[in-house]
Amino acid sequence: MATYKRINLITGWIVCIFASIVYILTREATGSFWDCGEFISCAYKLQIPHPPGAPLFILLGRLFIILFSGSLNAVHPSTTAALDVNLLSALASGFTILFLFWTITYFAKRLLINQQEQPSAAQTIAIMGAGVVGALAYTFSDSFWFSAVEGEVYALSSLFTALVFWTMIKWDEAAARQDPDADRWIVLTFYLMGLSIGVHLLCLLVIPAVVMIYYLQRYPISRRGVGWAFVIGCLLTGFVQTFVIRYSVKLAALFDIFFVNSLHLPFNSGSYFFIILLAACIAAGIIWTKRKQKYLLHLGLWCFAFLMFGYATYFTTLIRSNANPAIDMYNVDNPISLLGYLDREQYGDWPILYGPYFTAQPTGIKETGNIYEKGKDRYEIVGKKVKYTYASSDMHLFPRVWDNNNSQHHVDFYRDWLGLAPNEQPGFMDNIKWFLGYQMGWMYMRYFLWNFSGRQNDIQGLGNPRDGNWITGISFIDNWRLGDQSKMPDSLKHNQAHNRLFALPLILGLIGLFFQLNRRLTDFMVVLLLFFFTGLAIVIYLNQAGPQPRERDYAYVGSFYAFAIWIGLGVLWVYEKLLAVWKQKAHLSAVTASVICLLAVPVLMGFQEWDDHDRSQKTLPRDVAKDYLESCAPHAILFTSGDNDTYPLWYAQEVEGIRTDVRVVNLSLLGVDWYINELRYKVNDAEAVPMIWQPEQYFGDRRNYIRYFELTQMPKNQYFNLEEVLHFMGSDDPKDQLQDQYTGERINFLPTKNLYVPVDKATVLRNGTVPFSDSARIVSALQFTLQTNILFKNDLMVLNIIAANHWNRPIYFTSPLPGNQLGLNQYLHNEGMVYRLVPVEKPAAAAMSETDTLYASSMYATMLHRFGFGGADRPGTYFDETNRGMLLNIRNAFAKEVQALAIEGKKDSALQLLHYLNKHMLPQDVPYGYTSSGNLHNISSLQLTYASYLAGDSLLAHTISKDVIHDCQQQIQYYQALGSLLTNDLADDKQRADMIIQQLQLWEKSFRSDSLEHPLMEEDEE
Repeated sequence: MATYKRINLITGWIVCIFASIVYILTREATGSFWDCGEFISCAYKLQIPHPPGAPLFILLGRLFIILFSGSLNAVHPSTTAALDVNLLSALASGFTILFLFWTITYFAKRLLINQQEQPSAAQTIAIMGAGVVGALAYTFSDSFWFSAVEGEVYALSSLFTALVFWTMIKWDEAAARQDPDADRWIVLTFYLMGLSIGVHLLCLLVIPAVVMIYYLQRYPISRRGVGWAFVIGCLLTGFVQTFVIRYSVKLAALFDIFFVNSLHLPFNSGSYFFIILLAACIAAGIIWTKRKQKYLLHLGLWCFAFLMFGYATYFTTLIRSNANPAIDMYNVDNPISLLGYLDREQYGDWPILYGPYFTAQPTGIKETGNIYEKGKDRYEIVGKKVKYTYASSDMHLFPRVWDNNNSQHHVDFYRDWLGLAPNEQPGFMDNIKWFLGYQMGWMYMRYFLWNFSGRQNDIQGLGNPRDGNWITGISFIDNWRLGDQSKMPDSLKHNQAHNRLFALPLILGLIGLFFQLNRRLTDFMVVLLLFFFTGLAIVIYLNQAGPQPRERDYAYVGSFYAFAIWIGLGVLWVYEKLLAVWKQKAHLSAVTASVICLLAVPVLMGFQEWDDHDRSQKTLPRDVAKDYLESCAPHAILFTSGDNDTYPLWYAQEVEGIRTDVRVVNLSLLGVDWYINELRYKVNDAEAVPMIWQPEQYFGDRRNYIRYFELTQMPKNQYFNLEEVLHFMGSDDPKDQLQDQYTGERINFLPTKNLYVPVDKATVLRNGTVPFSDSARIVSALQFTLQTNILFKNDLMVLNIIAANHWNRPIYFTSPLPGNQLGLNQYLHNEGMVYRLVPVEKPAAAAMSETDTLYASSMYATMLHRFGFGGADRPGTYFDETNRGMLLNIRNAFAKEVQALAIEGKKDSALQLLHYLNKHMLPQDVPYGYTSSGNLHNISSLQLTYASYLAGDSLLAHTISKDVIHDCQQQIQYYQALGSLLTNDLADDKQRADMIIQQLQLWEKSFRSDSLEHPLMEEDEE
């Protein structure tokens, strides 16, 4: 009979191969939304992603592209690069399952027999069953599977978490058998931790469990000893996070400032000296501790050395940034910018243990250091690092409701969640209520139960009973918590992410948890530490405000990994219970326990969750990026707003070479100097972006914002040349500045909100900015009024670019919202998927019959022949909420184009475009009627209904209308049945559903009677 070791090895590899095949078959066909487009682009050309970076992930992604995509010197850029980086995630996830299997069998064996014994055949079957069930449960878990099929860092980070934990288990085994070389596993563990820093910091949270394993093996066990092991584990985690990651780079930066500014040596000379000095100190320490036989310190120095070796992957970030690639986030070309990059300075800071509540107002500003920029031959001070100070009475322990910036509606969300009146101050119990209810309950336990109990749907939850809750699939439990689920609209009942697990994984995991707790307490403490620090500790550290822009379950997969260990161990409890009943039938008990648990947990999970995790047919992120880019005229400047209208565009341009003549400008990044500076250089086929201001006018914290001050001598109704006003605001002449009443400093200011941009009619006609047919509508000057009293740096740079462009290049926005704040909305004309700045005023939005038709004729062929639909033309392709929103943007663009063509009298073209859309965006993949937050999906379908009526396809209009009305009626019935569970947002959706029904019924009567005098909705612009 094969040995236990061989069986364990072979079974583990079988499970690994199976999991890898699952992930390979379901991986996304191109890049995914959010950060994936950025990471794949950076891997393709070894570029620099957003802070704090992931150099090892980028290097491995590049390696996979080389191995599976061929040469970069091909005529066309590789279109398989995304698949290759997704393959990296799939295989990393498969190997995570391998190490999870071996981890489970390690703990399972210790539950049944002594460590040095060989298990019997029945025990071997039970142990293998535990490993298979636990590993496959994690394979099919919702959050881990999500990350396993896309080109993001979390899959590789999970592999490092699993690998680090497993190497310490190998050390424990070696130490138990008195292997003199056992401690080499500890050195390997720290090297892997160092490498993991180049992927994500989540792996570092394994350190407390690592320390506990070491303590339990090497020292007599006592409560005091366990307590000290826990404290040392926490301190060591902080040491790695603070000293290794941050202060090592900070010291290198300080050395470089001294060597460059004081000794007048070349850039980076100080950092090189620091690295040599650090290496010499480590080497000397290793030699000294060996001579003095200080073994623990000797081992610690070796661990520190290898931790630094692993961390050294960040050298590639410095090297590649100095090459000035197209994507060069934070411009990390020196140790000072590397420090800011690792500190995530552009994202700000947050309190963890001590700080103010969201109602507190700053009392002052405290300087914490200088801001340095790399100048011509020295580091220049370009500003001060500052932080707000608060009154001592406003400072509290453990502040959870902390962010007073309402730009993302955090304050509104706090008050709504806690039930606070507009001016009511939160108390300590409100703070704890937020922590337990939102941060722990909503942002952790809900995700935990998604994975092990069941998931309601894929709509991002904000706290109501309809969206994104956990469920069991057991009616009386779910109905008690969330209202009668049978009355849920069909669109949500049949949502692919409606996964019913009947809490079976949860139950088996809890059984395993208590089984290990009662049978082997020391092992339980190790797994518990892994569970806590990779889950609940993250919740405490992140201190999340609400609402979040997306669901954050991917951050807690390490905790779910630990729970999967307990799921596996639960099999052994079932085995022992069956053995107690069947007495001598040990083999039958082991097989039966394994099969029952396999069917009840991983098989059920796989069947329930395959449809909402299979992305193999979906190409939407690439296609929506292509649609954005193809909507632009040649050599355009395209302003984007968020991750999902930026990163996919980077991927499309950098990897697949789509419309590289368009210069993508991200509005969020436009508020920092390094990004503005990068726009001054040509990238691919896109020329540099013109600007009025020079770098010295916006470097560092110069002109981070400029306030409006009303001057009595300025005429209220007169408009002023934007370029002249920008020169005035960029002036360092004291005569052009005011004295700040608080600081006494001279500051620049905005003297007027009424601005204009001169228009050269010949230029805008010659370069196609305005069609010749609309030449009579061209305004002599584009006059606009700012809708804000403060212009931040990104607003100022948008105005800079518009003024400096002089109508030479087309300027677009992916959303009209920035134009609203700047007062430009009346000049933003819809062109396909984007909005073009044109010196022609839009028609009044009072009636739908006055649809924007400026570019209808020019966009018809582009949309008919160049637009993509991301797999919506293939039956059964699953699109989650984010994807559906992007598809609605495409559908809205077609609806507007159809309306414009019909109004122009080109009904044949309008019908052709309408039918082309319906052929490539199947209603079974993207239904007309669908319940969504704010009823935005059904509001979008109103656009399509109206377009169908105008184009003359009343049958299609009726089909859409019928589907939408059916969904809205079901919504109303559902909301009425909720009773006291009805929340304010659902009450608003109920009202919208009723309005949508009335609108569609009125249209049907109106168009049936061939009357064009019908009530009209306002256009939904985003």
